[in-house]
Amino acid sequence: MRSAPTPSEGDVNQSPSRSEWQSQHLDPGTRTLLARDSAAFLHQSVSTPCLNAIAKAQGIWIEDVAGRRYMDFHGNNVHHVGYAHPHVIGAIKDQLDALSFAPRRFASRRAVDLAEALNTRFQSLTGRAGKLLFTTGGSDAVEVAIKLARIATGRFKTLSFWDSFHGAGFGASSVGGESLFRSGHAVGPLLPGTEHVAPFGCYRCPYGHAVDDNGQPRLDQCRLACAGMVRYVLEREGDVATVIAEPARAVPFIPPPGYWQAVREACHAHGTLLIFDEIPTGLGKTGRFFAAEHDGAAPDIVVLGKALGGGVMPIAACIARADLDVAGAYALGHYTHEKNPVSAAAALATLEVIEREQLVENAALVGAYALQRLHDMKRRHALVGDVRGRGLLLGLELVNDRHLKTPAASEAERVLYAAMSRGLSFKTTMGNVLTLTPPLITTQQQMAQALDILEESLSEVGSPR
Repeated sequence: MRSAPTPSEGDVNQSPSRSEWQSQHLDPGTRTLLARDSAAFLHQSVSTPCLNAIAKAQGIWIEDVAGRRYMDFHGNNVHHVGYAHPHVIGAIKDQLDALSFAPRRFASRRAVDLAEALNTRFQSLTGRAGKLLFTTGGSDAVEVAIKLARIATGRFKTLSFWDSFHGAGFGASSVGGESLFRSGHAVGPLLPGTEHVAPFGCYRCPYGHAVDDNGQPRLDQCRLACAGMVRYVLEREGDVATVIAEPARAVPFIPPPGYWQAVREACHAHGTLLIFDEIPTGLGKTGRFFAAEHDGAAPDIVVLGKALGGGVMPIAACIARADLDVAGAYALGHYTHEKNPVSAAAALATLEVIEREQLVENAALVGAYALQRLHDMKRRHALVGDVRGRGLLLGLELVNDRHLKTPAASEAERVLYAAMSRGLSFKTTMGNVLTLTPPLITTQQQMAQALDILEESLSEVGSPR
């Protein structure tokens, strides 16, 4: 399990970089609002107290109450189509006038339209017909997926990965692997039967295998030891209901070639269902509609969320093979707003924007440009140890020593706030990884502007080679 993360974003513990940035950029009115926020909300890591106060969000931009604008390359992965997209906002307004709510026991045309559209996408990914349930958040959709896998297999064990994140609910925290969400549960133990193994992550391979000079795995040497461990555990346990995983880790880490095919084969051999959590990576983030499309491995269940509501409405989905519709006697979700027509209208409009504006293709093109620029930065800045990503899921891992790969956590923090001072917001992950997840509407010109800011910030913090 990873250690507690270095404070960043909205952590309760104030880091020197964060405190310095606030002292330089926050006016008295903002400080008063943040004090009220801190007094009104329970404190928790990466949420409360807050870093700043927002007044407006439009496209790729957020604007604070003092009028400073930031390119938002974080956005909690909800802003695939940009903030306040007019087509999404218009669809919500129209639906509010037509039908604002539908109790679960009554069919909602917009919810059915959305279900059919997503089931079609699922069939394109897996070659199998799909059926789904909606929830109001990704964590809840993960819970539905786990329940369904238990019922369908008659087993209760799960296998997931250290350092993964699947939500903050009790079940989702149990299968997740982040200490931030697993520790501090004084009310009692997490769910039983939640086994974990080390994840793929070639730059920091938990099995000790090296990468080449370009950061690529040496498959002839490692022989996918990470996938082999999944098979080993499934064989030893013998009764695992499901493997649940992020097809591309949002840190980010990209799976080595053949990894998911090997895991898929192991699951099939042992009667274990494969759940892909595409909450941050789905809907085009990696340059394919589903991140799993890159790896040629069909899951049994897919979970979507975050960006599905167009950055406005909370909605998520658990989509499963139609033959797994075996739990009709149980309440898998039973959420009050599961067929909410307004949420469904927002999601349908989001899918329409992604298709009409060719945002999946844009993510692939702009992401390829960004990766090339980031690799160029690595050659110029000794602070950058690794560059990785797909589409608009991008990361730079900062290290103090490239040979030892010593995490440069304090430097990452300083780069973050230096970039924010220049008008670029992103997040740090695992303490020393600069993680950039811009909207799919980001143009190459905007990406170039953002990467210029990032390089200036790297130069400010660490001397170029």
